[in-house]
Amino acid sequence: MIVVVGLGWLAADLGGLRELEHSGAYVLLSSLLLAIGLYGSTHGIDRAEAREHTRLITLAVTVGVLLKAAFIAGVVYLVSGDPRALIMAVVVAQIDPLSVAGVMRDDRLSSRAKTILGAWSSFDDPVTIILAVYAAALVSGSGQGGLSVSYFADLGWNALFAIVAYLVWRLVRKAPPVLAYLAAAGAVASAAWSSLMLGLATAGLYLRLPDARWLGRAVSAAFALSAFLMGLLLVGGANMGMGVLLGLSAYAAQMVAALALTHGLPVIDRVHLGLAQQNGVTAVILALVFERDFGGFVAVIAPAILTVNLVHAAANRTADAWGARRSLPSAPR
Repeated sequence: MIVVVGLGWLAADLGGLRELEHSGAYVLLSSLLLAIGLYGSTHGIDRAEAREHTRLITLAVTVGVLLKAAFIAGVVYLVSGDPRALIMAVVVAQIDPLSVAGVMRDDRLSSRAKTILGAWSSFDDPVTIILAVYAAALVSGSGQGGLSVSYFADLGWNALFAIVAYLVWRLVRKAPPVLAYLAAAGAVASAAWSSLMLGLATAGLYLRLPDARWLGRAVSAAFALSAFLMGLLLVGGANMGMGVLLGLSAYAAQMVAALALTHGLPVIDRVHLGLAQQNGVTAVILALVFERDFGGFVAVIAPAILTVNLVHAAANRTADAWGARRSLPSAPR
């Protein structure tokens, strides 16, 4: 990711590219990348396993996201006094499902903890997106008076989107596979155009592709392109101090939320869930989207993402070493 961001910055610097976030093509492309990442995050959830932990997952993606956002915003605002603290907190509050996918391939977590983390990282994306939109409205003052009405209207449109997607799936599920791919592509494109991301996330639970490898490649490409676009916007520089503060706050918030929500799990699982915070495609693309309304937003979010992921690598390596020592038999005296 760091290399791709650097290439984007170099391209913008050499090409003299400025204010790309204000172009119509930029806005549409950002929304499309976000839709691809979100659909991919919910498409891979094992529904049977997730049902076994419905209560914990529901708490994690609702109370957990709100708790984390409040914690991050409070710390950042107290230290910096920046009025954008709320929207910044919401953008980095979610766990990146693409990064989590790498953890799922090793033995770091039990199968139960893997299911919880996989669903947590997938479902908190649409919750984060909705919170980010309304947090931005509150910060900018554009939501005064009509925020509640707009919120419920958006929920209604998202529900309608999900229902239509379900009806389409019922029509194509036994048809030739190409129709399923066309239905999924249509859902992603429609959500990107209409910004109905919660409806798309819901559709990902049942609008499944015959071969998910193509979706995995599309999500990887979307992440790479979003990182490149972030690099283009970093040509104006990065706010390292604010970014590091935001990143450290986000990582600490995950530890607080996991401690509060995972009572009853084995200690080692609670530790790894507490150290699971990673940021990626959703935070990157939301940063691109909000750069239009909050100048310098990407300059803060980019180093925050880098900080979170570096701390994640170091903390989990330390936790793995601790876990290995706990499992070793005591040495004879």
